[in-house]
Amino acid sequence: MFTIADNTTVIILLIALGIIGWGYYRSRSYGKLGFLSWLQSVALMAPWLLFFTLVAAGVYLNLISILSLFLVSTGLYIIVGRKLREAANQINQDNFSQPSESSDPQPEIPESPSIENKPNTSESSDQTVVPLTPQLASLPEEDIKAIEGIFSIDTFFATETFPYEEGVIFKGNLRTDAEKAYSRLSDNLNSLTGDRFRLFLVESPEGKPVVIILPRSNDPNSATTGQKVLSVILLIVTIATTFEAGGFLLGFDFFTETSRYGEILPLAIGVLAVLLVHELAHQIIAKRHQVKFSWPFFIPTVQIGTFGAFNRFESVLPNRKVLFDVAFAGPAAGGLLSFGMLLTGLILSNEASLFKVPVEFFRGSVLVAIFSKSILGSALNQSVVVVHPLTIIGWLGLVITAINLMPAGQLDGGRIMQAIYGRKIAGRSTLATFAVLAIAALVNPLALYWAVVILILQRNLERPSLNELVEPDDTRAALGLLALFLMIATLFPLTPALATRLGIG
Repeated sequence: MFTIADNTTVIILLIALGIIGWGYYRSRSYGKLGFLSWLQSVALMAPWLLFFTLVAAGVYLNLISILSLFLVSTGLYIIVGRKLREAANQINQDNFSQPSESSDPQPEIPESPSIENKPNTSESSDQTVVPLTPQLASLPEEDIKAIEGIFSIDTFFATETFPYEEGVIFKGNLRTDAEKAYSRLSDNLNSLTGDRFRLFLVESPEGKPVVIILPRSNDPNSATTGQKVLSVILLIVTIATTFEAGGFLLGFDFFTETSRYGEILPLAIGVLAVLLVHELAHQIIAKRHQVKFSWPFFIPTVQIGTFGAFNRFESVLPNRKVLFDVAFAGPAAGGLLSFGMLLTGLILSNEASLFKVPVEFFRGSVLVAIFSKSILGSALNQSVVVVHPLTIIGWLGLVITAINLMPAGQLDGGRIMQAIYGRKIAGRSTLATFAVLAIAALVNPLALYWAVVILILQRNLERPSLNELVEPDDTRAALGLLALFLMIATLFPLTPALATRLGIG
């Protein structure tokens, strides 16, 4: 007889299969490109479907089989992605070889060709959108004439001009590879106007390339002294809440028994080490790409010490690859350290270990449960399990990392989504994340708390990079999707039926 959990699993599998079928139906109208794109999505979803189907049927794969499954999936994703790019490049070359369009077309004004400009202060969250009708010219006529001189028949053939805020928008036709076109247009702009303007190459809602010229005065500002002071204050508060969370795990209130700080110190150092590695990775990769990344603003909480930190870019990003690299670096470094701590702690756990945790601890995460069962085995049949402190530190680190990987706004996960899929999909994933958190809040108040934090501080997407048309390569896309999968596996708890089948509790 099927249980409620079994039926839920079946429903989820049917929904996933329905999404695959709907994707195939939609892809047929796009020919070869559509089919290859659909095949990529199947390559990514197949291991998930197989894994959960086997679990629902009572068949469990060992760790090596699980890793092999996802390695094969990633390899297929990359191979199909290369085929997709080759096909797209061939189509572009065929289009470039065709006669150019009339030099006097009359295209419609775009519905909302926009470049969102995140304000320079962290307190504000307004967005600027290109209006539906042309504005009065904001640049001198001589500047507009000079800017028009950057275009050519073999880079970007401009057909329409729209004044926009302090700059100007050019609609037209891209006549070569986006990366080459941007490089030549940017060089031409600098040679004709100096370093007074920024050139953005973005995509309109109709999928057409658009060039936007804005003055450099529109660039993000560096953090103020007040913001840096706030960053230091939040760090101090986070250290305090980390000690309080450690005391809670040991069964006492640190603020009333501060003399016992020595008992909490190993836990606090471990959690703070994860935070430090996470933020250092962000800063190192940002510096490597020559972009400025602000000091971290930590989010303290007494439940687990901290929910991580948020940062903002203090310079314009050159492309979506840089956005991905900076966003991915933090969770990758912090996640690897946390995962290493978790595995080491599980391996070192024995009857003489310091911590005794209820078995429900291991039911709170699919990822933790799978690895704990593989290493601890029958020890998870007990109501109380003795574990090494590194197990707790690793689990807390994974939770903090996973929270920051949620695909919403300017969280690391939201930036990864924006880098891989673009602004439209990233906006939808933000709404979907809010919906999931709203549902989760019915059983876990922390979900509501985090939803409010995102809504107030992190709901906006990153401003567009200078060249939005160049997408991250397939390897970056695969790594990003793997990170999002691990986020889900870390935050989603086991169902009672699955916990029973795994022998946990």
